[in-house]
Amino acid sequence: MTVVDVIAPAPQAADAPLPDEPRRVGGLTRNGVLRLGGAAASGLCVAVLLFGQIAPFSGGLGFAVTAYAAFLAVYAVLTGLEEDRQAVRDRVMTVVLWTAAGLLFTGLVMVVGFTAWRGREALPHGNFFTQDMQAAGPLDPLSNGGIAHAMLGTLIMIAIALTITVPLGLACAVYLNQLPGRFSRFVRTIVEAMTALPSVVAGLMVYATWILGLGMQKSGLAAGFAISVMMLPIVIRAADVVLRLVPGTLTEAAEALGAPRWRTVWHVVLPTARSGLATAVILGTARGIGETSPVLLTAGFTAALNADPTSGPMVSLPLAVFNFVKSPEPTMIARGFGAAAVLMALVLVLFAIARVIGGRGPGHESRRQARRAARASRRDVTRYAETTRLRGAGNGATSPQPPAPDNGDRHR
Repeated sequence: MTVVDVIAPAPQAADAPLPDEPRRVGGLTRNGVLRLGGAAASGLCVAVLLFGQIAPFSGGLGFAVTAYAAFLAVYAVLTGLEEDRQAVRDRVMTVVLWTAAGLLFTGLVMVVGFTAWRGREALPHGNFFTQDMQAAGPLDPLSNGGIAHAMLGTLIMIAIALTITVPLGLACAVYLNQLPGRFSRFVRTIVEAMTALPSVVAGLMVYATWILGLGMQKSGLAAGFAISVMMLPIVIRAADVVLRLVPGTLTEAAEALGAPRWRTVWHVVLPTARSGLATAVILGTARGIGETSPVLLTAGFTAALNADPTSGPMVSLPLAVFNFVKSPEPTMIARGFGAAAVLMALVLVLFAIARVIGGRGPGHESRRQARRAARASRRDVTRYAETTRLRGAGNGATSPQPPAPDNGDRHR
């Protein structure tokens, strides 16, 4: 054995495992962009060949579907040349989800844009928001008449419906969540069945009981009752789902400290689920604010402004839109699309108000809440230091140094 053989290093195993490298799950890379572009071009070429040369296909929708299917197939093949099977499924599903999101966003933009564009002739007029249609006819220009009566009617009806729906809906959701049993299962079944209740049935029920049975007249109050019937199951179901998401450890900790059930629900469960409950109210409001048939059956129709919800007919924005767009006159159609744009803006305003009231979810503080918690922490430190100083002075001992403030982390 020579010296070289002694000091020479031993050969490494050829089959040593390579270190695992984390797979990139987000973001764009150069190869990813090239694969997307090549797959899109290939899908377009395949659709052109099938619809123009090979097969007797026709139609724009079929062309788009064929091109997209070919695009997904080619993209999966190109991705499989460099990635494993799991990565291929991940990339393809990512493309499908982005496509679905893009289609939904495009549809939303088209609806909002088309409504605003068709109502552009009526929206710039100030009288459109301050006058009613009592002194204006179908042949009058857009400088006469407006939708003030419909805007006020919608606000009054939705306010009445929210006054009835919010306490009843949240109370029923708390009951279903906190008191399980046979009767709660029965109530949940009824609520789920009411979710699919046609709106005209709710209007007929209120019309038969309130107007025919009790002899009351058509009014905004009756329309509010009918709208609340449509909103109630939506709010109950959504609030019930949100309350189920509250961690059980929170309620168990509160009850372990001796808090009664009602105090636990009021101070622990509801504040924790406040953001989700606001979303439930938004969903119910969006369902009720666009109803037409219950309002027509219970509130009638009028072209004059009526601010009294207990007497006289009242009109809402959806009913005004229906009445405007069925007219053959261009000015009335423009008023209808303008009223529809105002209705969408009103829903957006109500959504923003609900978001402000609901706040952020648990564990997420705004800057204002963080500053408030920091101030409370500093006050606690000052109070602790003063108490320690007084105790030390009374005992004749030196007071210890107060702990450093925690910048509000204890209050978070």
